[in-house]
Amino acid sequence: MKNQDVTLIVKQKEATLKIIKPKKLSLAMLSISLLSAAIIASCSNTQFIDGSANNSSLSKVTSTQAIDDTAIDNQTPDNISFLAFGDGGYHVDYPKTKHIKNPRNKADFIAHEKEDWIADYRPESEFDHAPIYVYPNTNIATEQGGAEAVGLAMTEVCINKPCQFAIQLGDNIYPDGAGADDGKDDQKRMNDLILSPLMPLFTEHPDLMVYSALGNHDWKSSRQGVALQTEWMEKQKNFTLDKQGYYKYTLGSKGNDVEFFVLDTNMLLSGQTFHEVPLNSDGSEGELTKALKDGSAELEQADAHELPIQNEDEQQLAWLALGLENSTAKWKVVYGHHILWSIGGSKYSEGHVLRELLLPSLCQYADAYIAGHEHDLELITDDCSSYNTNNTRPPLPLIISGAAAKMRGKHTPFAEQQAKRYPQYKLHWSQSFVWGFAHVELNNQDDALKVEFYTTPRDRSGKAELAAQFTFDKRSD
Repeated sequence: MKNQDVTLIVKQKEATLKIIKPKKLSLAMLSISLLSAAIIASCSNTQFIDGSANNSSLSKVTSTQAIDDTAIDNQTPDNISFLAFGDGGYHVDYPKTKHIKNPRNKADFIAHEKEDWIADYRPESEFDHAPIYVYPNTNIATEQGGAEAVGLAMTEVCINKPCQFAIQLGDNIYPDGAGADDGKDDQKRMNDLILSPLMPLFTEHPDLMVYSALGNHDWKSSRQGVALQTEWMEKQKNFTLDKQGYYKYTLGSKGNDVEFFVLDTNMLLSGQTFHEVPLNSDGSEGELTKALKDGSAELEQADAHELPIQNEDEQQLAWLALGLENSTAKWKVVYGHHILWSIGGSKYSEGHVLRELLLPSLCQYADAYIAGHEHDLELITDDCSSYNTNNTRPPLPLIISGAAAKMRGKHTPFAEQQAKRYPQYKLHWSQSFVWGFAHVELNNQDDALKVEFYTTPRDRSGKAELAAQFTFDKRSD
């Protein structure tokens, strides 16, 4: 299915874009509905464990609050609403090898996390950690996962708001993708990590389609591991992931439609040569020449199976540029796993590479770029001045929603240094050490993109809490 428009795949699966009307339930009925969905999900042995942008209308809610469903009546069939979540494929039943070979008790686990935090020049006063899970009948600790709680929270949102489909932002299978050499059955692995957390959502909305992207963890084992995941999704009623890894699809009525371009950003990065350079003690980026001289620069080298075959990375870039330029859809949205900018402090070298590869096309044609990879929630804009000096379009929204199962902290000094060094970059909002996701609406009456960020409590209750909301003007032709 080379360069195939996945509208064909959607047709094969008999999925159609339609308004999934929100059900206005009483609190009691909502609780019963979520409880029954949770019971279904548990059957797989998975535990439940600021400011305005130029030329854009940008509003923000910063206080955490319960879901407000008063806006439901303002929805029309021409608006396009969807969930965006990433990095949801983590569960304590599938731990990293290092946690097996070097087990730690709870106190040691937290202490090690704090050591790493301080070593990265993060303020000690800002240290936090994810909830800790201790394996039964042992004192071995690991990070608790939040995928089931996020699945319940997304279900609650979609009971109260329209959700026509969802986009999944990669790292669908931790830690090493399908085909990992760990003795576990891959069908059960994918049922547990991909399907089970979303069963409450599919119970409420049986026809909801999830359009998936691949992440670096999905690529960890082998190309065969990637193929196992795409083949599994092909057999699922509620999932789409083209075997090529990147694809496009168009949804919505003519004149009010959106074309999505799904990237395999791991493929793009594997075709590049670059170094991971440590940050300076003030959080600023280290100099490559100095780091190469003192040996602190680390070459980012893809595993052999990740290296591009027959220039597939270059083909993907050409496909994206041509597709965006020729798209006749009203909206153009691009998403993939890796970030272009972020404030986590550990992904900035990848960001440099991908900005050079993607922003020339995105700045000219796209309405937004959505990513995961950072295990937090962030909203950033790039004014595109580095790629188009005559740019008159609003800044490009960069939505990061990578908190569907794991948590990560913000690197405050790094974020401050980024703002000083790069005038084109603007951090509007972020929330760290949370589980959560985004809900996006493309409003065809106002020609506006609205993004809402939701979190869910650490008690794993699955309650959805609105953390922030923003509105941007449409920027594509």
